Amino acid sequence: MSVSPITAQTTSDAPPFVDALLNRLHDGAVIVDPTALRTYECDGLTGFRVVPRAVVLAETTEDVRHAVLTCREFGVPYVARGAGTGLSGGALPSADGIVISLQRMRKIVEIDPRNLCAVVEPGVTNVDITKAAAPFGLHFAPDPSSQQVCTVGGNVAENSGGAHCLKYGFTVHHVLELEVVLPDGSVARLGGVNRENVGYDLLSALVGSEGTLGIVTQVVVRLVRNPATVHTLCADFPSIAAASAAVTRIIAEGIVPAAIEMMDALAIEASEAAVGAGYSLDTAAALIVENDGPAAESKVEFEAVERICHEAGTTKIRIAQDPTERAMIWRGRKAAFAAVGRISPDYIVQDGVVPRTRLGEILARIAQMAAQSGLRVANVFHAGDGNLHPLVLYSEAAGQLEPAEELSREIAELCVEMSGSLSGEHGIGTDKACSMPRMFSESDLAAMWRLRRAFDPEGLCNPGKLLPTPRLCGEKPGVYVPHALEVSGDIERF
Repeated sequence: MSVSPITAQTTSDAPPFVDALLNRLHDGAVIVDPTALRTYECDGLTGFRVVPRAVVLAETTEDVRHAVLTCREFGVPYVARGAGTGLSGGALPSADGIVISLQRMRKIVEIDPRNLCAVVEPGVTNVDITKAAAPFGLHFAPDPSSQQVCTVGGNVAENSGGAHCLKYGFTVHHVLELEVVLPDGSVARLGGVNRENVGYDLLSALVGSEGTLGIVTQVVVRLVRNPATVHTLCADFPSIAAASAAVTRIIAEGIVPAAIEMMDALAIEASEAAVGAGYSLDTAAALIVENDGPAAESKVEFEAVERICHEAGTTKIRIAQDPTERAMIWRGRKAAFAAVGRISPDYIVQDGVVPRTRLGEILARIAQMAAQSGLRVANVFHAGDGNLHPLVLYSEAAGQLEPAEELSREIAELCVEMSGSLSGEHGIGTDKACSMPRMFSESDLAAMWRLRRAFDPEGLCNPGKLLPTPRLCGEKPGVYVPHALEVSGDIERF
């Protein structure tokens, strides 16, 4: 449903900052209508919902700066939002705060083929950068499954990767410069096109900071040349363990494919029902491997991948014969998240990382945990770098939300137990903030808090995200007992 921005006079009980926003920003830039505000109550993690007091539809850096300065003046919390496709609750509003939407900042300012870069605004979708660069034989390498709708600002906030991150790296490896509105209302430019910068690497601190250090208003991204050749296959395996063993052997042989993706039987069932990409419905797991590069090198590596798959026990190998078949294989993989809605009324997408050599072990543990909880888990993930995306299937109508959330949390923390990470690319957000002490010591978290306070001493910039706070993680009843980090002065309670 499309809802037009409402800029009429606010009601008498509206807080003063709403009137200030209406007076300081251009006509049509502020949403205050209660019905329209519900559009912004959550991101892709729909189990968490909060309606903000207002939404600013920013069109320029100055719009963002005015909104931030107004929030600072009135002590109002705010959160930046792109397309709202995030899966960790990173764009969840504060009930007494505002959302600063960057969706209208969609300009591709420049494609610079000589310097292999592009200058874009944060509301530009990931795939639109590649489309604009295509006439020059270039593309933007990060390619999350939602690349047709997710925005580059969100990519920066979460340090997104995608299927081809195995060879080409994550967003942080493809961002050269950022324009950022800081929490004090100043505008800073971090990094530089020359790629050789002195001073503190604040650019890398901003990428993956989940909107807690500032709001990105312009991005200079690195572009890479299209490969000379691409070879893609889809190999079926009788078990997830066999497919995982193939992944380990491919990497151990010194081959770095552009992508290695895995889907289990449940994910394949959902994907086939949605798009009919031609995956086998009678297999336990499918491995999608893509090699690219110079023709001779790519051919040799691809032949080695085929051999390894056969040695690991593949039951069938499908090789893409042309770009159309390659696109269909990838369509099936990238449709998997949304397709799961065909086999379950509700689901939670988790995002953790383990060493590649432990893929088989953790997937077996996840299957055991799912059986014990009485829930199903579909697995589709970036096998090449051990980035899991277990989808916990449940029915909220049947009262399964709480056990599903518990299972999802246990899977994320199991990744840490197995020498991995709570997140590979979806971020911590609201969803996993309370699990951060499982991965980091008090000293680690204290250092993160000091950095965050250096940027945002008043705690207004996307509060309650990324780092654990008493409000998020639950407080014991009775007299409040301060955390040790509060006593030491390393963190503050807000």
